[in-house]
Amino acid sequence: MRWLFITALFVATGVQAKSPLEFSLHKLESGKPGPTVLVVGGIQGDEPGGFHAASLLVTDYRVSSGNLWVVPNLNFESIIRRSRGVNGDMNRKFAALGEDDPDYAAVERIKTLIRSPDIDFILNLHDGSGFYREKYIDKMRNPNRWGQSVIIDQEELGSSPFSKVGVYARAVAEKVNARLLHQEHRYHVRNTRTAEGDEEMEKTLTYFAIRNGKPAIGLEASKSLPTRERVYYHLHLMESFLAEIGVRLERDFKLEPLAIKEQIDSDLRLSLFEERIHFDVASARHTINYFPLQREDNIRYLSSNPLLALVPNGDRVRVSYGNRRMTLLKPQFMEYDDSLTRVEMEIDGERREVPFGTIATVGEAFSVHPPEGYRVNVIGWTRTGLSNEAAQSIRRGEIRKRFSIDRNGTLYRVEVYRDDKFSGMVLVRFGEEVMNNISSRAAQKRQNDG
Repeated sequence: MRWLFITALFVATGVQAKSPLEFSLHKLESGKPGPTVLVVGGIQGDEPGGFHAASLLVTDYRVSSGNLWVVPNLNFESIIRRSRGVNGDMNRKFAALGEDDPDYAAVERIKTLIRSPDIDFILNLHDGSGFYREKYIDKMRNPNRWGQSVIIDQEELGSSPFSKVGVYARAVAEKVNARLLHQEHRYHVRNTRTAEGDEEMEKTLTYFAIRNGKPAIGLEASKSLPTRERVYYHLHLMESFLAEIGVRLERDFKLEPLAIKEQIDSDLRLSLFEERIHFDVASARHTINYFPLQREDNIRYLSSNPLLALVPNGDRVRVSYGNRRMTLLKPQFMEYDDSLTRVEMEIDGERREVPFGTIATVGEAFSVHPPEGYRVNVIGWTRTGLSNEAAQSIRRGEIRKRFSIDRNGTLYRVEVYRDDKFSGMVLVRFGEEVMNNISSRAAQKRQNDG
């Protein structure tokens, strides 16, 4: 999986600046002929079905014809704060907006993307209330609800090659209605007829696209459904629509709710200090204390998912994933030393060079052997009177579990320093599988020795 470069502001430095949570653009291009579709998720931060579906396009899909440009986190700060819009509803700011509005820069950026001559069609992903129905049934199923609908502003659009938005919308709804999880989830097309006087819809992203000659559709999943089912429908809608206009997608997971949940919840990796620090936040403890961070205006990091972010949280740093807080880092500020990229370790009797930012799997025991002038700190292992834990044999069960970096008590931090500067980190995992392999090799050796 590709890494995604991101920066984050840390407020303890005293620097006052605008939010660093700017949206990211990801271009999935096939190199083969076909239209280019812009997919936007997260314009409203309390709609996880939309932004998780867009994020999965980035992390788990490939494009085999045509092109897909994806903005999965348009209103990123609102996503992190679980708010529809921390500065008001961003999806009502596309008709007119003053430069003093905190969302001005983001809105101008996405407007520029929409107007790009490369873009042929725009899909805007939402989670809407209840279930849209053309006639009133009850308070959750009526013409004033938005969930489970495909939204168009008008039936056709001028001279665009993909001008028949109404035709596309109905074709997509029909395809998805053949794959419903429950008949109650049936999709309907909603034409807002915006140009006929709908003042609220005139302020939206999709109508801005229409006014600039770009066909656009809104895709709505119901907020009454769990996130995994909302994402299920969003992905079906997008796959069906993209196939209609000639953008071909490939994926490696099954399009079913439980498989989607697994994809959403797995492989959430963060890397700092030129990949000398690396961990998976999906299994991280609630709080990780004394985490080595360099005091700087921007914490530079890599992530495996565009919805991952480091966010200031008082004297700590919150690791957020979409609407969820994954862990809190309690920093220990220090300078970084980049003189090493790896360290020598003896693992179960075998010497090897282990790169920083990786996991070393141990069966029974390990020791760390850095060059002269460096010291080692194994977090959670102590020996009275010892300030440098280099060359110490550390055995299974000797590191206290509460110091593990993960909730399961299996991953432990081995940190290397040069004087008071942090040089890098290796994670150690004690594994039963390794122990079984060691036992098998020992038994084989005894048998061979006769």
